[in-house]
Amino acid sequence: MSEETTSRESTDSPAAQQPARLGHPMIFANLVVSDVKAATAVYRALGWKENQVFRDETTSSMEVSDAIIVLLLEESKFAQFKDRDSYRPGGPREVLNCLQCTSKENVDELLSRVRVAGAKVTREAEAQGPMYCAAFDDLDGHGWELMWMAPPRSPRWGNKGCRPRRPRYFFSA
Repeated sequence: MSEETTSRESTDSPAAQQPARLGHPMIFANLVVSDVKAATAVYRALGWKENQVFRDETTSSMEVSDAIIVLLLEESKFAQFKDRDSYRPGGPREVLNCLQCTSKENVDELLSRVRVAGAKVTREAEAQGPMYCAAFDDLDGHGWELMWMAPPRSPRWGNKGCRPRRPRYFFSA
């Protein structure tokens, strides 16, 4: 095979055609809820901090971590941001959120908090191969997976297992 052919094939490969990944320092998950006060109480009971800046009578902002924010929006508020029908509580699942936990004990503790908060445990904690998982639905049926996994140590994770570095930025009240 000539160098020209090898070069052409390598630039025609899917990996060569894919653009570079852009930076995304945070994720904001917007969930439509039927009662923002009740939904906020559930997420507060999980230990998530309510951000006082991004809130009003129909919206609550819950800090899951330094990089994950869950916005709870009543239908009237949520409707301002979209041009099609949205999820209806109890309807078909649109998305399943998965949180990586730092330990098996963390999974168990969150599941205990779910019960106390009145949310619905949909799968008890159990080992699934190299993972330890559980699941729950909030009051409006939004699905959450809780997962702990200890992958082999690798340079990608700083040889400390599956614990990415925390970002050094965030907004505050």
